[in-house]
Amino acid sequence: MTREPMTAEGFKRLKDELERLKAVERPAVIEAIAEARSHGDLSENAEYDAAKEKQGMIEGRIAEIDHKLAIAEVIDVSTLSGDKITFGATVTLFDLESEKEIQYQIVGADETDLARGRISVRSPMARALIGKSVSDEVTLNAPGGTREFEIQDVAFR
Repeated sequence: MTREPMTAEGFKRLKDELERLKAVERPAVIEAIAEARSHGDLSENAEYDAAKEKQGMIEGRIAEIDHKLAIAEVIDVSTLSGDKITFGATVTLFDLESEKEIQYQIVGADETDLARGRISVRSPMARALIGKSVSDEVTLNAPGGTREFEIQDVAFR
């Protein structure tokens, strides 16, 4: 079984979602199904169909999270250090074309949130950065064309 890297924060977020699904969402949908059943004929009961569909989505998500947690390799980023970019690093880049600074943290695939500057370890940008150090230049072939960056800082927070 292939292990998937995940930050401790991402692992906790998934565990919290799993707990909410099992403790809140699942019982609520079971109650909704029971209520819909009490209304009689199930063949023309839209409430029953909707509740069963929601139950299927909840059970599917529970199974998906269980699997993700089972294969997670939890990495506590606060224990990492060094000057080379690895999983968990927060990297400050200088875009040589736009002359703007940008910052990304390299996280697990399920933790990606570009609005928060969190990119997947599997992304082309992360793959281009891993193993590099401060002052290295990185060329990225993006859909909008080639972009060049200079690495300004590598931190583990």
